[in-house]
Amino acid sequence: MWQPDGWDVRVRLGVVTPHGDVGPESELQAMAPEGVRVHAARVPFGAMTTGGLMDPTIALAPVQMFVQPPYIDDAVALLASAPLGAIGIGFTSSSYLNGADGEHKVVERLEGHSAGIPVVATCASAVAGLRRLSARTLAIFDPPWFDAELNRLGGEYFASQEFDVVLRKPCGLPSNQRSVNPSELYAWIRKYTPDEAEAVFIGGNGFRAVGIISALEQDLGRPVLTANSALLWGLLHAAGCAARPTGYGKLFTT
Repeated sequence: MWQPDGWDVRVRLGVVTPHGDVGPESELQAMAPEGVRVHAARVPFGAMTTGGLMDPTIALAPVQMFVQPPYIDDAVALLASAPLGAIGIGFTSSSYLNGADGEHKVVERLEGHSAGIPVVATCASAVAGLRRLSARTLAIFDPPWFDAELNRLGGEYFASQEFDVVLRKPCGLPSNQRSVNPSELYAWIRKYTPDEAEAVFIGGNGFRAVGIISALEQDLGRPVLTANSALLWGLLHAAGCAARPTGYGKLFTT
């Protein structure tokens, strides 16, 4: 008699995102297993304008500012007023820029505003997921709006966590979020993934990528993680939720 209204859930998850970016919450909700709902809070991001538009290459200064007080702290505090199981940081770039130690310090600071709700960072989740999959050699593909320096720092992030980064490069696609075509991204990553890579990581929470995970894993014969698949995996674990999505990679079946 009654239609679903979204109130009956297993767990609700929060995510903080750049103010004009719909990618993280869209992909997280698309992957979310039945009974899992995603709720977003927005944080000002100086490299993004109205309509989610960005320069073809994002500057590093606004990337750093995204995780600085007070805006992201306030966003986490507001999200923590809701009945959430965990809160994720839907932003890869700042973790690349600040490194693993800096990322950990941001998480610790934000947990001081989260009323006891765990805070989960994208890259730390990717590291934990890759270790669970026993992958040690890694190919990293970043969005085209990541410059060479940010891509280099991403390689250093994973190298500092004892991964052998055998390839790291921004994808050679149109540098516009809304112009990313999954079939073109799939073909590009399939073409450039080296044989020696035991796993693939696709950085950028605003990079449209989760739809190609299963196809890439089937064709490449190795695990593929994206920023948002890793973040969802970490959020479900942090929230103590046993539900897992299907069709989004070995990370959720291992």
